[in-house]
Amino acid sequence: MTVTAPSLTSSATCLVVALPGGPRSPAAARRIAAGWRKAAACPQTADAVLIVSELVTNAVSHTRGPCLLTLAERGGSLDIAVSDNSEDMPDVHRPAEGGPRGGFGLEIMRHLGDSLRVVPRIGGKTIHVALRVRAPAPDRRRSP
Repeated sequence: MTVTAPSLTSSATCLVVALPGGPRSPAAARRIAAGWRKAAACPQTADAVLIVSELVTNAVSHTRGPCLLTLAERGGSLDIAVSDNSEDMPDVHRPAEGGPRGGFGLEIMRHLGDSLRVVPRIGGKTIHVALRVRAPAPDRRRSP
């Protein structure tokens, strides 16, 4: 069986993909993110792909139904976001208490990303991880 995830919106700086809520979605999300970041010649592709994998894995493991992956590059930072249909909020401030079967996803995202935030909405939530992917452009204004 092949997971197809049609792109809803795609450009050089933004990609939005709907993913089914199944066990193959994390792998599909990794392939999609790696391809998109490689096309942009991003030096942080491995970190971005790992964050995407953790976010989609959490959405598939802890919620029912599809999720929405959004990658948006702005000003040298990549916003990696996954929306799902669960109103249960993860405790992003609690240290990881994982075990042999996992439980370290949020800790990995906190370590790799520059920030992690949860945005609740009616009928679900979106988890965002910001990742610096390029140095900010130098300020070319000179003081007199």
